[in-house]
Amino acid sequence: MKEHKKTERSPSAWSSGIVLAVVAAICTALVAITHRVTAPRIADNEKAYLEQSLRPALAGVFYDNDLSESTLVLPPPHGLPGKEPAIIYRLYSEDRPVAAVFVVSARGGYSGPIKLLVALEYSGTLTGVQVLEHNETPGLGDLIEPSRSDWLKQFENASLEDPPRDQWTIRRDGGSFDQLTGASITPRAVVRAVKETLLYYESNRDSVFEKDH
Repeated sequence: MKEHKKTERSPSAWSSGIVLAVVAAICTALVAITHRVTAPRIADNEKAYLEQSLRPALAGVFYDNDLSESTLVLPPPHGLPGKEPAIIYRLYSEDRPVAAVFVVSARGGYSGPIKLLVALEYSGTLTGVQVLEHNETPGLGDLIEPSRSDWLKQFENASLEDPPRDQWTIRRDGGSFDQLTGASITPRAVVRAVKETLLYYESNRDSVFEKDH
């Protein structure tokens, strides 16, 4: 007698499609639930990090608004230093503008652009300048970092009137600002970017604080 072999039936394409659809739906639901649960925590962490980053440049400035809800992003060309989008954080106290923080890029650094945080009071007086990113030479240009020197402190309480705007350059170029030992390209780029930011603010202060932005 001939032996009959049993043939195993493979799942149909229809059945496989249903299984895949169910798995995809479950995965999508899990991702949505996870996002819903973690989104507020992520937002809180981002807000805390933002305020922590800005705090060193905002000593003595009181504000009561949510920075993440009063942010301007200006696409280039915008008149501020750098070719990338510029970010402006606007600070209010009881709905009254008290300060603005600009995130800009200084051109002309020794090793490329230098990302800066420039904070100033509504009057146009600087409260502080911080370096966010740079690729300057270790031991020379990197002395712009607050952890490496106090060079940035000379910007505190400065304005376009103090020193006079024609003195906004390093001493080597006849200006009022100290340079770094062994390095002039980096500090020259930073001073120029801060001055350009102040000039922009002087011409655009009203539009910076417009509430319909």
